[in-house]
Amino acid sequence: MNAPSPALVAPRPERLRLVGQRRQLLAIMHQRLMFGMLVFAGVVAIIALRILYLAAFGDHAGAKEEATAFIPDRGDVVDRDGEPLARTIDAWTISVHPQKVIGDKLALAQRLARLMPEHTPEQYFSLLRSAKPFFYLRRRASPDLVEAVNAIGEPGLALEREPDRLYPQTSLGAHVIGFTGIDGHGGAGIERAFDGYLIDPRTRGKPLVLSVSSRVQQALEAELGEAMQHFSAIGAAGVVMDVHTGEVLAMTSMPTFNPNAPGKGTPDQMFNRATLGVFELGSTFKPFTLAMAMDSGTVSGPSQIFNCPQALPAYGHLVHDTHPFGRQCSVAEIMMESSNIGMAQIADQLGTQRQKAWLKRMGFLDKPQIELKERGRPLTPGVRWGPFETMTIGFGQGIAVAPLQLAMGYATLFDGGIYHPPTILKIGPDHPLLAGKRVFSADTSYRMRSLLRLVVMRGTGKQADAPGYRIGGKTGTAQKIINGHYSQTINLTSFAGVFPMDDPRYVIVVMLDEPKATKETYGFTTAGWNVAPVVSRTVSRIAPMLGVVPDLNREPNMGEVLPYVQDPKKQNSKKD
Repeated sequence: MNAPSPALVAPRPERLRLVGQRRQLLAIMHQRLMFGMLVFAGVVAIIALRILYLAAFGDHAGAKEEATAFIPDRGDVVDRDGEPLARTIDAWTISVHPQKVIGDKLALAQRLARLMPEHTPEQYFSLLRSAKPFFYLRRRASPDLVEAVNAIGEPGLALEREPDRLYPQTSLGAHVIGFTGIDGHGGAGIERAFDGYLIDPRTRGKPLVLSVSSRVQQALEAELGEAMQHFSAIGAAGVVMDVHTGEVLAMTSMPTFNPNAPGKGTPDQMFNRATLGVFELGSTFKPFTLAMAMDSGTVSGPSQIFNCPQALPAYGHLVHDTHPFGRQCSVAEIMMESSNIGMAQIADQLGTQRQKAWLKRMGFLDKPQIELKERGRPLTPGVRWGPFETMTIGFGQGIAVAPLQLAMGYATLFDGGIYHPPTILKIGPDHPLLAGKRVFSADTSYRMRSLLRLVVMRGTGKQADAPGYRIGGKTGTAQKIINGHYSQTINLTSFAGVFPMDDPRYVIVVMLDEPKATKETYGFTTAGWNVAPVVSRTVSRIAPMLGVVPDLNREPNMGEVLPYVQDPKKQNSKKD
């Protein structure tokens, strides 16, 4: 029997329509959900980007301003004993954004004037009403001031942290150390000369060690500054140098400035007289002329005799002495009494070409060799350098050099005649002493010791003496050129010396620009009266720091010069 086949039942039209509508609704809901998720993701992305932008460039406490955001980290500078001279600190800066101030601007101006009285309420009110977007109110602000400004609660006031260069010794050695600009790069001194080293990530973690001693620097600045004030000089400079290494232990230029606020310094304060300024340094040049002549065989030694008249006719000119001999005189007396007439004859016998060659070897015809960028070019007669100019250069007139070069010359002369370029970096493993070059013979170097000690013992430099420290040296009084002519009343005075002279170790050079006469100088403005005492006081202070022990029983071999000195003048301290 055949089984019945199943019947096929067709769905109802209403059910089919309902299923289609449900599927369509689900598709629409899916599309809306996806669109909503995309919109949400976009909003989140915009918010995230905005947060990142504000973190990098926004106006919030702790952010650096655009001008300081890229200031590089900078290494420390220390003296030879490790004392900090320059370091980078994280400082607070207070600024205002006038367009963002929401409170009463007049009341805010009054509060700011009470907290920061460098401006009046009217001046602060003018800043707050300005159309400019930003003003600094105080940089390197104290924590107490930052707390007080923050307590005002004004959104327009911003408190930021930024790197700042701090010079803890303030103006001490300012021209050596220099300063940095608003961009964080060096503007002068060591900061400029070693800018790359100080910001290089490979080297900035290790302090830059200078040859300068803060203690010696302080003593030099104190004594020279007091003399500058006492004699109403318009400027001064000083250098202390190690004879054997060329290390600069102290160097100053006055007037000086505070590197923490270099923008407040005047051009005269910012000018480095010790390395950039060049001056005619007068009779301090005479030892070089004599050493050249002895080395060349033109002068046999301290006993040689020259004719020293009241005035010396020379190539259509007259050469004078402040206190002329009016007789024959020995080389020892010429040096002791600082005779222009005697030294002019020695220079004339030496000759122009040999004089030029020696000055070139000593570095006196080029800028001084030191790491600083502020270096002055010496002035010479140039194409007019003839026989008479050779004579005047022989006694220190007609050539202008930096005081640092004068110190370098004395170091060369008394380091056995060996030249080492001056350096502002401490000699050590990171900066080894290079081999020097010979300029003078060792014999000439030795014979000059007793001659310059004689100047201090019996000659124009008596007031430079410091008991037990055996100072030897030479005074120099140069007439300044005013309106193209040598002035008869305005001087530049200097002293270049070495101690202890029986075993030379240190050079000291001091200079006063336009010192005035005082009651105790009896109207004189010459070096023996004003800079020589500075040397005596300074050496007495710094010699113990440098390990030089006073000894009243030691001297150079004065028997080499004293037999050739006749009847020392009683007034020789009044000369240059």
